[in-house]
Amino acid sequence: MILLACAVGKELSFFKSAPHVEMLVTGIGPIEASACVSRALAQSPYSLVINAGIAGAFEGAAEVGDGVVISEEFVELGLETGTPISLPDGTRIVERASSDLTLVDRLVENGFASKRGLTVSRVTATSASAKRLAAYGVEVESMEGFAVLRAAEIAGVSAIEVRGISNIVTDREHSRWNFDKGVQGLENVLTSLLSIVTTLNE
Repeated sequence: MILLACAVGKELSFFKSAPHVEMLVTGIGPIEASACVSRALAQSPYSLVINAGIAGAFEGAAEVGDGVVISEEFVELGLETGTPISLPDGTRIVERASSDLTLVDRLVENGFASKRGLTVSRVTATSASAKRLAAYGVEVESMEGFAVLRAAEIAGVSAIEVRGISNIVTDREHSRWNFDKGVQGLENVLTSLLSIVTTLNE
């Protein structure tokens, strides 16, 4: 069984129910996503978690309407200066989580670009913030990616994140925000992913 998680149901308005796929609407943001996905993984056995939704692309990384696969997701934790927090007993902050790279590679073979993601708790709306965040080497911004991938990682379940690009991460008036185009891009990449998973399971 596959757990297909999105933040808002309208992101997956195109999705036709399938007997091997269970859709979960988590709500917006990393806390809602991690709580809902963790509960689902504790209650039922899944072979794969898919985080699917729209996202913003940093300048030059992708175009509005593109479908992309996220190979690795980063979350900004630590000191504001970017330096590590000194924690007792060698404790380390987990700030990265990865998609199933076999599935990522298959999507790349199908023509979808692999990108590095950043999870935020609020949508970036200024060019100054976009420039600061892009310095982490990220290309796509979402609000749930890390939370879902990390929840699956802790549960020992394979996971992958796919996104449709709905805007450019910059000043809001120049972001070219288009929800429908983002959903179109998401439909393209998710349809390809589900076809790949079906083939692998045959």
